[in-house]
Amino acid sequence: MTAFNSDLARSVIVDVLRAEGRALNELAASIDPAFVTAVQWLVECPGRVITCGIGKSGHIARKTAGTLSSTGTPSLFLHAAEAVHGDLGKVTADDIVLLYSHSGETDEVVNLFVPLGAIGARTILMTGRAESSAGRAASLVLDTGVREEACPNNLAPTTSTTAMLALSDALAIAAMTLRGFTREDFARYHPSGALGKRLLLTVGDVMRSGDDVAMVQPADAVVTVMRAITAAGAGAACVVDERRHLLGFISDGDLRRWFLESEDPRSGTASDMMNPTRWTLEPELMAIEALEVFQNLAKKVGEMPVVDADGTLLGLLVLKDLLRCGIV
Repeated sequence: MTAFNSDLARSVIVDVLRAEGRALNELAASIDPAFVTAVQWLVECPGRVITCGIGKSGHIARKTAGTLSSTGTPSLFLHAAEAVHGDLGKVTADDIVLLYSHSGETDEVVNLFVPLGAIGARTILMTGRAESSAGRAASLVLDTGVREEACPNNLAPTTSTTAMLALSDALAIAAMTLRGFTREDFARYHPSGALGKRLLLTVGDVMRSGDDVAMVQPADAVVTVMRAITAAGAGAACVVDERRHLLGFISDGDLRRWFLESEDPRSGTASDMMNPTRWTLEPELMAIEALEVFQNLAKKVGEMPVVDADGTLLGLLVLKDLLRCGIV
């Protein structure tokens, strides 16, 4: 076994990156009307964009279907080999089929054009050989311009798949932009992601309510307040009147200070301990904005009451719940 040559490894890495970078720069400089037409077809497609390929190109096709779907273009992946064994039933005349084949001679891809034409679907081919069999059969051809791989044997798909991936991303983002797809739209398709939660979750979604909120009356004794906080599992109690209008707030710190500073702690009431000038939040406020409110307060607190426009208590927002909900 020969000794590992670190200088050679570094040289190869640099050469591959430079080769693939040059290919992308050349592709960007060669964008012709066909690419613009492809974007128009994607935007105006009445059905779905079905991506199709096999092997390494198939991996790019599958990833592209996910990118398109998440950016506002309904899409799905069709495996080229499975297509002729029944999966062509996924395709309708309203669909566009985006096929991937660097050589344009891949049998599984070439053999799809006749049945796709019979179905009535338009086809777009992404290839490095525009004059290939697939190129002559496609409704529209997107030539990546890649004639040589970064692989020293010119065999392993490297530069060609890089160009396909980058071009696919460009088409998806162009379609997204022309469609007017917004951050809010993106969030609807990513409800479990951090961005989706930042744009969708409100204080009302995250706040505690019902039995999880400690509510006491002004005349309630100290021990009643402590029991309410313990039962709710929160670190504070909200003082309300008979109509649940918020009158004040008692934090765990307020309780401790009362016991340390009062001559007869057990004789006190909720009104004696409460802080009547607490901060409050509205349920419609975005959760990420509520987190900023917590972070910007000069006095750090762990809970805030949530009230409506009339001051009626709706719930309690706990800082640790905000941190757990996935917005950060």
